Amino acid sequence: MATTALGETLAETLSDAYVNSGAIEQNRALLRAADEGVAQALAAMRPALKWSGGINRNYGVSGVPDVAIERTSTLTSSIELSVQLVLYAGGQLRLGVDLAKESVLATRATLLSAEQTLLLNATFSFLAIREATESLNLRQNNVRVIRQEVRAARDRFEVGEVTRTDVALAEARLAAAVAALAAAEGALITAGEQFHRFVGRDPGQLVQPTRLPKIPGSVAEAKSQAVRRHPEIISAQHQVAASELRILIAKGAMKPTVSVTGSYGLTESFNNRSFNQGGSVSLGASGPIYQGGELSSLVRQAMANRDASRAQLHVVYLTIEQNVGQAYSDLRVAQANKTSFQEQVRAARVAFQGVREEAALGARTTLDVLDAEQELLDARASLISAEISEFQAAYSVLSAIGLMTPEALQLAVPQFDPSQYYNMVRNAPVSQSKQGKELDRVLRALGKD
Repeated sequence: MATTALGETLAETLSDAYVNSGAIEQNRALLRAADEGVAQALAAMRPALKWSGGINRNYGVSGVPDVAIERTSTLTSSIELSVQLVLYAGGQLRLGVDLAKESVLATRATLLSAEQTLLLNATFSFLAIREATESLNLRQNNVRVIRQEVRAARDRFEVGEVTRTDVALAEARLAAAVAALAAAEGALITAGEQFHRFVGRDPGQLVQPTRLPKIPGSVAEAKSQAVRRHPEIISAQHQVAASELRILIAKGAMKPTVSVTGSYGLTESFNNRSFNQGGSVSLGASGPIYQGGELSSLVRQAMANRDASRAQLHVVYLTIEQNVGQAYSDLRVAQANKTSFQEQVRAARVAFQGVREEAALGARTTLDVLDAEQELLDARASLISAEISEFQAAYSVLSAIGLMTPEALQLAVPQFDPSQYYNMVRNAPVSQSKQGKELDRVLRALGKD
């Protein structure tokens, strides 16, 4: 864990979360699987060459019963090479490559979305630790103050300045403060477990961020950026494009398929030491005539799925815009609350100091002091929550726009190129080729062979 001399910053936490994330690694693996889909679609357009061979022994008896019986046994071996190439399939093969590419682009956007979700969760976990720590410090200080009030009440009771009721009030408030302290300790432990989940380790001494992230100045500008760059919208757009291609593929299945097949083989008989060798080339065509309505149903199904993906894109647009507006609203509310609670803390502190001095002079009761101290405590707790809520809302704005990324946050993490693996496999290299051997070497280096 890399930390500064003063403690662990939010940027350091996010960097560790990004590097340690199993969710990001999972989505990178899914992206590699989608990349392989392009290679497989391209391979379907190439000739398929295969071999077959075998050894065959036939044996038996023949003849006339009670006259002559002849036992027969033959042993032959054969080997054959065959190649097949689809020349025309209604455009399904080329469309299959385009469909696989759309899947790759959609999966890349899904990876970006997973990165955003992780970094936002890690940010919230960091801020939750900060809030729980500040709340715990506040509760600890509250217990110390009330214990002083309890001692003061007991001393004043000894000299007859207050009654037993005042002492009991102070003791009751102390018991409540101790219970609140225990709850604050539990909240910090819970926040630590959440931090460990998203960051992959226990928190260090976290440093409160001093500046909000840079965000667009208006909601309209933020929404405009969000609908252009948010990964969920990009993914939905590619899913619409893929659904359009599936319609064309379904229609292509109604068209004929033309293919050429060639074979060459050798058959040898061990009995008479004879052999036959030769080959053949054939051009074939086939096509559907009647499939019970299945092909038409597949086209209609693809159209329905296309309509659903278009509707989903519209829903995603509206959801992203709503998220942007909600995040800005939360940010403004938090900022307004922070200003109000800062003033409340200032006034409550003055009131508490005044009430305590007046109580020392006998002008105020113990209950007055405890109430004033509670109001100051509540104001400080509210201010802590408002300050944390301000940062949460600001980073929620970034996430809603699509800027909660390592590049936008300038995190010190290894750069990931989503096109690197795609460029290595898009031409469907075989393992025996130079490119295939280079790919195997890379996979071994990544520990994914």
